[in-house]
Amino acid sequence: RRFWDWGDEDQKRLEAWLAQSVSHRVAYWRLNAGFERSERLTALRQPEAFGRPAPSERARARPVLRLAAAGVAAVAIFGVASLQFLPSQKANTYETQVGGRQTIVLTDGSKIDLNTGTVVRVKGRSAELIHGEAFFQITHDAARPFVVTAGNHRITDLGTKFSVRTAQAGLEVSLVQGRARIDAPDAPAQRAAVLEPGDVAVATANRISVTRKSQQDLAGELGWRRGVLVFHQTTLGDAAAEFNRYNSKKLIVADARAAKLTIGATFPTDDLGA
Repeated sequence: RRFWDWGDEDQKRLEAWLAQSVSHRVAYWRLNAGFERSERLTALRQPEAFGRPAPSERARARPVLRLAAAGVAAVAIFGVASLQFLPSQKANTYETQVGGRQTIVLTDGSKIDLNTGTVVRVKGRSAELIHGEAFFQITHDAARPFVVTAGNHRITDLGTKFSVRTAQAGLEVSLVQGRARIDAPDAPAQRAAVLEPGDVAVATANRISVTRKSQQDLAGELGWRRGVLVFHQTTLGDAAAEFNRYNSKKLIVADARAAKLTIGATFPTDDLGA
């Protein structure tokens, strides 16, 4: 800002960088304050209006110039050292055990609900779902989209509430509100989809398929956020498998014909007796 032409675009970029984190603002304030203190050394410089000093004067001025240079260097070192001790934007890992749930509130107001047996790593405006299931309520920022990665796929927030679940059949993304883009960064561009409310995408290593579900069905699938499992025309085998995600004691349907029976009901996630 002090030593070259500073325009409106430069100022906008600075303000955007300052808005990214408290660490950026503290670093700027500290370095700026140190620089202003160093400017006091300019009073020791020979005024340029008097022209080039004589050789004897230049010799006497060398210690002063060295002092000024040392002052600027000290300010720079102070700024770097300050940055080293500022809180860094490190990744935080959150984990739930079988049957557990947890809500994470981020500094920008976004929320992440973790379902049973889930591990997620969060850093700034990004999260990695290592395994399990999570529901994301993202505070939208067009300049800094929130990105969720899971396996080799990436979900980019476009103003969104969505759930992400890892499973053997593939990655499942259900969009409740807003929009989101799902793609595979290392795959061709055609392997991408922009989801609208009600869309459910299943992503495998080779393709992304999208189907539609009603808001009622999506709300039922997110019943775990209320501590319940909602089944609608669900086979007994699938219902037992879903219960087993939440409980250490497992349900087994021994008869293949019984496993095909369908049920419709709402159960607490930990009520195996029911």
